[in-house]
Amino acid sequence: MKKYTKEELEEALRSHASTISKCEKAFLKLKENTAQRTLLSRRIKALYISVDLIERELSGLV
Repeated sequence: MKKYTKEELEEALRSHASTISKCEKAFLKLKENTAQRTLLSRRIKALYISVDLIERELSGLV
């Protein structure tokens, strides 16, 4: 697995946080039981998982 610098991981966290925020705002505007809402819900979950993994990697660098 490729090693990333602390700066790269921190930038990825900021980027993911921004994307999560935008997705959550868009999610509220979508109608229930639509394919777009389901897809966005899954995307948000995946982003939260990747944030958790990045944070674990960062904690290992300290």
